[in-house]
Amino acid sequence: MTITPLDDLLIRPIVDHALAEDLGLAGDITGQACIDADTRLSVVFASRHDGRISGLACARLALAALDPTATFEVVTPDGSDAAPGAILARAEGNARAVLAAERTGLNLLGRLSGIATLTRAYVRLVEGTGATIVDTRKTTPGLRALEKYAVRCGGGVNHRFGLDDAILIKDNHVAACGGVGEAVRRARAHAGHLVKVEVEVDGLHQLEEALKHGPDVVMLDNFSLDDLRTAVSLAKGRAVLEASGGVNLTTVRAIAETGVDVISVGALTHSAPVLDIGLDAI
Repeated sequence: MTITPLDDLLIRPIVDHALAEDLGLAGDITGQACIDADTRLSVVFASRHDGRISGLACARLALAALDPTATFEVVTPDGSDAAPGAILARAEGNARAVLAAERTGLNLLGRLSGIATLTRAYVRLVEGTGATIVDTRKTTPGLRALEKYAVRCGGGVNHRFGLDDAILIKDNHVAACGGVGEAVRRARAHAGHLVKVEVEVDGLHQLEEALKHGPDVVMLDNFSLDDLRTAVSLAKGRAVLEASGGVNLTTVRAIAETGVDVISVGALTHSAPVLDIGLDAI
């Protein structure tokens, strides 16, 4: 799988902030105490479990920030599957720098690989149905660009990135302006020609009302499987249908088989377990 990498300009501030948090005011006093200043160290990053890899640039940039002369060779690129024991990358640099950067690099690499691995599981479960697995805005503050990149590494697709790139009318918006139809009408009047309009509905009656006003996407919130199938029949392709709520690894296949176009899964980013990745001296 070929994944377009994030630009280092987006990643570097996140890595620098994490390094500063770890180094504190005095730096790595363990390395200073135990390791000669000019000692060099060669290491490998290796996966301890099966998983989909994402975030190697974070490890590379963490090391480069502390030793600009260090080398970093990717062996298993982002978007690739790794078996237990697989080498992901090799690095060489000043020993103090390598070990001071270790935890920051592994924290981000493990977090992103965990998201990619969980996304891979969801994507595999809906293969052949035509449904697309997408993420949500339920991301770790400050890490959204990285976590949504990890979803792409896992084979998923990104939902909107923020409040400013699409209109998504939720139940509280509907309550504030007096109804689903009126909310969509106002959104349509406000949106530019490049802005998509999505509306969340919690029942078939709201779906029918929303469709009269031409939304681009309708989010079917916590619909039963029977209601999802009915919604697909009612919409007749007039809008993209997104299923949301009650989605997990046990239910996702049945949801996909109802004929919905998109399934949004907050768990991809808010509940993915970290992939265990280690750094070993060689």
